Amino acid sequence: MTAQPSDIEKAAGVLRAGGLVALPTETVYGLGANAEDPAAVSRIFRAKGRPPNHPLIVHIGGAEQLDDWVEEVPASARLLAEHFWPGPLTLVLRRGRRVPLEATGGLETVAVRVPDHPVALALLSAFGGGVTAPSANRFGSVSPTTAQHVRTELGDAVDFVLDGGDCKVGVESTIVDATGDTLSILRPGGVTREDLEAVLGHPLAVPVTSRVRVPGQHPSHYAPRARVVLVEPEKVAAEARLAQELGHQVGVFLPPSLADTPVKAHAVVALPASMAAYARGLYGFLRELDEQGCDLIIASLPAEEGLGLAIANRLRRAAGPRPTV
Repeated sequence: MTAQPSDIEKAAGVLRAGGLVALPTETVYGLGANAEDPAAVSRIFRAKGRPPNHPLIVHIGGAEQLDDWVEEVPASARLLAEHFWPGPLTLVLRRGRRVPLEATGGLETVAVRVPDHPVALALLSAFGGGVTAPSANRFGSVSPTTAQHVRTELGDAVDFVLDGGDCKVGVESTIVDATGDTLSILRPGGVTREDLEAVLGHPLAVPVTSRVRVPGQHPSHYAPRARVVLVEPEKVAAEARLAQELGHQVGVFLPPSLADTPVKAHAVVALPASMAAYARGLYGFLRELDEQGCDLIIASLPAEEGLGLAIANRLRRAAGPRPTV
């Protein structure tokens, strides 16, 4: 079931009242609050268990609204906004006065984007303001790509869930730092580096570390309950067999190149050859292996080009060191 006009109006009312709304975007479902209400924004951090110094993304209704939320817009950033919005591109710019520090993790920069989803855009229009919306899940865990994922994970912590169906991109937006003289990609995502470079006419760096804090930089992120181990593609079957023999309930991400290879494992996900289909299904695949009781997931990285760059980024974070209690 997808959101009706009455649902949109109800959700806008919840936002005006300082509540939290889960909303669909083309990337993943977001946990939204009135971007100009510090108390509502703070509720997002509590609901997710998110550290308060981790900045959020402000979602707006169109590129023409960008100047209302930021201090200045360099020509290169405006070019990207005009070309890729609505779409899975986030621009980091100097914070405007409308944005409270609670939404930026205390930074003088703000991340802004226009989502490419009819339900999200209808909500932004009905609400008439900006909506801060990180992924609608517990901090560090697998991002939600369906309304049911949100309900299962966050439950009563969300005041209202807008159902917009399955997310069509499946990985978060690309984040571009536009605060300095040279643009750079801080998080690969739904807009590829190649597409950005084609519009800008020059190469873009993807630094390992950044002076600007943005979402998705935590060493362990996008992680299922099962531990994720990354190996070379040709070693997937052997690693899975060894882990099974050691007593693990093993889940396997089987690359298309090994589709005919017999694999000894508790559960196997045969990956699609299309990177777009892989990105769209990635978080669902991780959730599926959790639900099947796997405690270990063996995977390999795709070629880091096109959407493969974003998928590899998410898998590395999923396999990152888990925080100790």
